[in-house]
Amino acid sequence: MKNSNNSPCQDSGSCGEKIDERELKDGSKERAKDQSLLQRIIKGLTRSDRKFREIVISRQLGITRVAVLIDGIMENFETDAYRGADLVGAIFKGRIQKLEDGLKAAFVITGQEKNAFLHYWDMLPAANDSFEVITKDPAKSKITPDDIPRMYPVGTEVLVQVSKAQMGTKGARVTTNITITGRYLILTPFNGQCGISRKIEDEKERERLKGILEKLAVPSGMGIVIRSSGAEKKLKFFMRDLSILLSRWKAISKKSSEMENMGLVYREPGLIGRSVRDFLTDDVDHIVTDSPQVFDEIVSEINEIAPQLRGKVELYEGDAPILEHFNVEMQIQRTFSRRLPLPSGGEIVLEETEALIAIDVNTSSHKAAKDDGKNLILQVNLEATREIVRQMRLRNLGGLIIIDFIDMKNKADQKQVFDAMQELMAQDSARFQILPISPMGIMQITRQRHSQSMSREMRICCPYCSGRGTVQSPQATAMVLQLEILRTLGKLRKDGNDGRTRTLKIFLHPHVLEVLRQQGRQILENLEDAYGARLFFQGDETSHLESYKILKEV
Repeated sequence: MKNSNNSPCQDSGSCGEKIDERELKDGSKERAKDQSLLQRIIKGLTRSDRKFREIVISRQLGITRVAVLIDGIMENFETDAYRGADLVGAIFKGRIQKLEDGLKAAFVITGQEKNAFLHYWDMLPAANDSFEVITKDPAKSKITPDDIPRMYPVGTEVLVQVSKAQMGTKGARVTTNITITGRYLILTPFNGQCGISRKIEDEKERERLKGILEKLAVPSGMGIVIRSSGAEKKLKFFMRDLSILLSRWKAISKKSSEMENMGLVYREPGLIGRSVRDFLTDDVDHIVTDSPQVFDEIVSEINEIAPQLRGKVELYEGDAPILEHFNVEMQIQRTFSRRLPLPSGGEIVLEETEALIAIDVNTSSHKAAKDDGKNLILQVNLEATREIVRQMRLRNLGGLIIIDFIDMKNKADQKQVFDAMQELMAQDSARFQILPISPMGIMQITRQRHSQSMSREMRICCPYCSGRGTVQSPQATAMVLQLEILRTLGKLRKDGNDGRTRTLKIFLHPHVLEVLRQQGRQILENLEDAYGARLFFQGDETSHLESYKILKEV
């Protein structure tokens, strides 16, 4: 009999298990030794940053999980597990249904369940402060919000792009400032501005890229922006990227003009495509997956956009699950902890509310020597800064983030923490703003939010403790249960059973059972066929939402 969890709801105050970063880094160093001699020589000659970067991709039961590791420590994590259609970046053919002058917004029919929200400011030519404008289209006339009702009366058909996914009862937020993202460039079909990302700070490199912009054949009325990933790249890379983007836009325009009804015209690449585009840079040393299908997808993407990286892709064939082999599983589990320990003994406590994210930094059981007491507070705050930035990416935290650092009387110490936060967030793909530490020891950060945080997607308010904590959502429990069934059947096959049919009885909460019926039926049927098994499920109202029992029938 297998019982996954008999405990009451997870105490939101529990501290995440401390992970030994030295152990993670040692494992990373061992894997780095497996690189070919040529790869190590090239890395030594071309990169001052000797950190070992890996992308680990797992696909089991149709669920894809992607982890980006730097020296063995997970810095990014994404999954498509039981996630609704990710429509951020999707382009729709829509129609203006209503104009609200009081809200300065339009409501747009897009063919989705809820009408999209289109603010007047999102209908004006974009003024994006994330890149420096190098050239402008002189033909563009100045438009103000007062011109919108005249230019876009009710019934007008518009092409819009989702900038923020639907959340709760609110429809998606959209914009008419369409952007198509490539590996090194962003194409803006309706905006004649050309520019360079402000994240590229080296002045000599910016001057070189300005020369490249002048050589690219951008159609009249369109614009392009060089992404930070374009730094140090030669002209041929930009020419190939621009060609791909223009072909993509041509297909979008053709489909839109041929559509009779309102609806989806274009969707951003899936998780694998986005991972290859955004994470697989020249700095990445290794990309590994346990799925032959994903391996083929990655190779196909790379052959189109970066064939020189083909040799870094590997199909994992080890006995242990890939995420356990790379020590990712335990880091994922820690992601949802409320309390997170810091290397020297301090901790941060993270609370996610409806309106904001509140983070408290504590000294806890700090291990600094007594004669280092004058640096204790600064050390904990600097450690917290690095972990907070990492958690923002891992948890997809956005909106207003309030950080209560340990009080620092020394202004120089406050500035050091502020500078460290700015430096660490400089590589963040989301737009952000950081305010200096206030006299109360508070730092305020706003971070662009496209969709719900991972915590809100994977966890629900605990019905057993009236909202004092959280438990896994039925979708997450169903995912874990299917993986456990897969392991159980694999073990039974390995042990052998004289050709008899393997029969499992599973007792679980009715809500989890309903998820399996609605979303996991095909997966379970495939498991029965593959392992010659019979699976019987029984809902139990008294069962904990995270609990299940697997009985092997003799």
